[in-house]
Amino acid sequence: MDWTQLVSFMLVTSLLVMSPGPNGVLIAKTVPTSGRAAGFANVAGFVTAFYVHGTLSILGISVILVQSAQLFLMVKIAGAAYLCWVGFKALRDAWRGIKTVAEVAPAKRRRTLAVAYGDGFLTNVLNPKVSIFYLAAFPQFMPVGEGAMTSAFMLVCVHASINVIWFTAMIVLLSRLTGMARNGSFQRALKAVTGSVFIVFGIKLAMFRP
Repeated sequence: MDWTQLVSFMLVTSLLVMSPGPNGVLIAKTVPTSGRAAGFANVAGFVTAFYVHGTLSILGISVILVQSAQLFLMVKIAGAAYLCWVGFKALRDAWRGIKTVAEVAPAKRRRTLAVAYGDGFLTNVLNPKVSIFYLAAFPQFMPVGEGAMTSAFMLVCVHASINVIWFTAMIVLLSRLTGMARNGSFQRALKAVTGSVFIVFGIKLAMFRP
């Protein structure tokens, strides 16, 4: 895997992680009542779920690639369509203007570390958008040939690391980051950038041939 592929993957995953979503909501619910440690337990659950999705995606796509070039092409086209659709929706939201995120009420009960970990894990392992992301993004960035599986797992590590960095910052500076995330102008700008990048990568994915 060359540096261009790695940097491109980091860009896509960073935008995805930074976009407001269920993980940020869970952190905002957990930290005020259960503390930073519970927030970090949430993040540990996120990362575990990523490795579950990543392993299933890597093994499945590897089997498809070995079995049939036509099936692999179909997976890529489906992934390209997904990325373009995500990009279109983001650009549409940015153009129309989206409402700021509603205030997130803290959890009613203090969470133990085990419960917080479980919340983080289930929020992601049962989220079909996470598995679709892996199905859509990985065919573009997975190299073919010797060492392909090792490189693919490295991408999962990169995704997990970006999540750890972002949500660690969110936990430490919760009030500032959540305030920025609720800002309408910030959300519109982030949506516009995210939408444009995903459409570009969707088109690139559709044109790619292994």
